Amino acid sequence: NKKSVFRKILAFFGPAYLISVGYMDPGNWATDIAGGSQFGYALLWVLLMSNIMALLLQSLSARLGIVTQRDLAQASRETYSPFINYILYFLAEIAIAACDLAEVLGMAIGLNLLFDISLIEGVMITVLDTFLLLFLINKGIRKMEAFIITLVGVIGISFLIEIFLAKPDMAELVTGFIPTAMNDEALYIAIGIIGATVMPHNLYLHSALVQTRKIDRTEAGIKQAIKFNRIDTTIALNLAFLVNAAILVVAATVFFKTGNSDVAEIKDAHRLLPQFLGNAAPILFAVALIASGQSSTITGTLAGQIIMEGYLNLRINPILRRLITRLVAIIPALLVIIIYGEKNVDALLILSQVILSLQLGFAIIPLIHFVSNKKTMGKFAINTLQKITAWLIASVLVFLNLKMLVNETGNI
Repeated sequence: NKKSVFRKILAFFGPAYLISVGYMDPGNWATDIAGGSQFGYALLWVLLMSNIMALLLQSLSARLGIVTQRDLAQASRETYSPFINYILYFLAEIAIAACDLAEVLGMAIGLNLLFDISLIEGVMITVLDTFLLLFLINKGIRKMEAFIITLVGVIGISFLIEIFLAKPDMAELVTGFIPTAMNDEALYIAIGIIGATVMPHNLYLHSALVQTRKIDRTEAGIKQAIKFNRIDTTIALNLAFLVNAAILVVAATVFFKTGNSDVAEIKDAHRLLPQFLGNAAPILFAVALIASGQSSTITGTLAGQIIMEGYLNLRINPILRRLITRLVAIIPALLVIIIYGEKNVDALLILSQVILSLQLGFAIIPLIHFVSNKKTMGKFAINTLQKITAWLIASVLVFLNLKMLVNETGNI
C-alpha cells in the first residue's frame, strides 16, 4: 500500500534477482565461452531466444504463486497422483543436483584461478559455503536478496569492464542476433545455453519467493502484484541476458576473432585473457566466477528445500539439505577430476547444463497446465495468446532436446 509507484516497485523488488542468479551461473559461463570461442557471435540469437522464453515462463511461475499462494511443487502435489508426483520430484532433484554440480565446479575453478589451489581442494572448500547459507537464512529473506544482488553487481561490472577492454566490432556483433542453421556441435552448445538459461528449479523457486511479499488479496491487489512482479522479472532477466551476452561476446572477440577457436574451457579463457585484455582481466574474471558460483549455490539450496517440501510435504533443516545436495554434487566432480583429470571439468559443466535442459519439459508442462486452469486461477488464468505461446515454447524445447539426444546417441 505504498503511495508512490517507485516505492511500490521497490516493495516487490528482489525475488526475480534471486532467480536471475541462475541465469548467470558457472554453467552459463562454460556454454557461453564454448559458444563464443567456437562459433563467434553466431549463437547470440540463441541467448536472446532463451531470454524471451525465460521471461514468459518466469512470469507464469510468479503468477501461479501470487494467485494461488502455492508454489509449483505444492500445486503438483495437490493435483496429480502420488505416482506422477514421485516421478516429477525425482526429476526435479536431478535438475537440482546438475545445477549444484555446476556451482561446485565453477567455484572450484574460480578459487583455482585466483589462489592457485588445486581443483580437488577447491571442490572440498565449497562445502564450507553451507555456513554462509546458515548465516544468511538467519538474517532473513531481504538481507539474503541484498547479498545476492551485490554479487550479481560484481559479475555485471566485471564483464562491462572486459567488454570495454575487448572492443568488439558492433556491426558484426549485431549479425549474431539473426537466426542461422546449426551443425550438430553448435546444436549441442545451443541446447546447453538454453539449459543454462531456462532452468527448471527457477520455476519452482520463483513461485515460492513471490509469496514472501504481503499483498492485498483483492482482485486489484493481486493484479497489481502480478504487474510489479512482471516489471521486476523483466529488469532482472534482461540484466542476466546482458551478462551472458557479454561473456559470449568477450569469448568471440578475444578468442574466435584471433584464431583461438579451440578455447572451450574456462581455465583456457582465463590463461589467454592477459595477452589480449591486460593483467586486470583475469582477476576480474576469477572474482566474477566465484561470485557467480556462490550466489547460485544459495538459490539452488532454496529451490531444493521448496521442491522437497512441496512434493513430499517434508521439511528438513536447510543446513542438512545443503550438505546432502552438496555431497551429491561433489562426488561426481571429484570422480571426474581424479579419473579423467582437470581437463575434462568443462565438458562436465556443459553436460550438467544439457541435463538441466532435458528436465525442463517436466517443469514447464505442469506450470502451463496450472496457470491455464480457470478453476484454480479464476480471472487470472492466462489468455489464449499466452497459452499458445507457452505451449509453443514447451514444444520447441522438447523438440530441440529430442534432436540433441538423437544426435548424441548417434555419435556414441
